[in-house]
Amino acid sequence: MNLANKITLARIFLVPIMMFFLLVNFDSYKPIQFQDFSITYTQIIAALIFIIAASTDGLDGYIARSRKMVTSLGKLLDPLADKLLVAAVLISLVEMGKCDAWIAIVIISREFAVTGLRQVALLEGQVVAASKWGKWKTAVQITAIIAMLLNNFPFALIGVRFDLIATWAAALITVYSGIDYFVKNKNVLHLS
Repeated sequence: MNLANKITLARIFLVPIMMFFLLVNFDSYKPIQFQDFSITYTQIIAALIFIIAASTDGLDGYIARSRKMVTSLGKLLDPLADKLLVAAVLISLVEMGKCDAWIAIVIISREFAVTGLRQVALLEGQVVAASKWGKWKTAVQITAIIAMLLNNFPFALIGVRFDLIATWAAALITVYSGIDYFVKNKNVLHLS
């Protein structure tokens, strides 16, 4: 197994560890409080794990391409790892009351739909490449998730709901990027 695939597998293994810190109740530890802002140590740990896992997404792809290590296993594992990470954290955030369920459903549904489109394209001998909107979608989703994981820090200190703005932006860009994939690849589905 090459380095790029090992990094992708590490991202997958970080998912349950992150969820443990998000969802297990550690009542014996007092949260960090500053004025009206409060956050638990476990939320900070989960956010750091998420940031590390999310940052490996670009790293494994870069290593695979630059060192000519692209493999079929990597092509399967990389998108799977991305979907697992985002779906797990969004479902956890819904459970914690930090994300509306409909936003998680929209984002996760788009991921399934585009994955399905890519699978159909592969059966037709075509590849659906990542688009600029797909890359923007990923960046905005990660930003929104980090803001929610950190209870909107540091924006909560100045009364700005950045987490809400970023979450709505993520939902809108997610929908737009999904539509964009299907419009640009309608020939794969024989709709043209």
